[in-house]
Amino acid sequence: TQSTWDGNLSVLNLVIVKKGEAEIPGLTDVSVPKKLGPKRASKIRKLFQLNKEDDVRKYVVRKPLAEKDGKKARTKAPKIQRLVTPIVLQRKRHRAALKRRRAQAQQEARNAYSNLLSQRYKERVEKKQARKRTRSASLHESKSVA
Repeated sequence: TQSTWDGNLSVLNLVIVKKGEAEIPGLTDVSVPKKLGPKRASKIRKLFQLNKEDDVRKYVVRKPLAEKDGKKARTKAPKIQRLVTPIVLQRKRHRAALKRRRAQAQQEARNAYSNLLSQRYKERVEKKQARKRTRSASLHESKSVA
């Protein structure tokens, strides 16, 4: 494809698609390593082909820091995200237990309410029958008197 531009552009964003026969000085003759490694546990596993059992913390890409005032050289490492620790598992168990407890409490409340409804229904039916009995008894008495 043919592109046109003028001198007013300050930056050209280009991608090398095919490497030619000669190296471009400062571009293709030098390979620049990545500055930072992965931070997510699964991406570290993928990079180093680790199993689920391997400790991801041992494989974190560390960044060396310059020495200061004659102190020992230090390295910096990112905080690993999505790392499954005993505390994470404990929280997961706690959430599941809360969920089970809520479901059980809800079931008990539902049973108690249905028992209350059935009791009230029985009372209503008994009241109705008692009213019928008293009416029929009073009707029998009035007929026998007449």
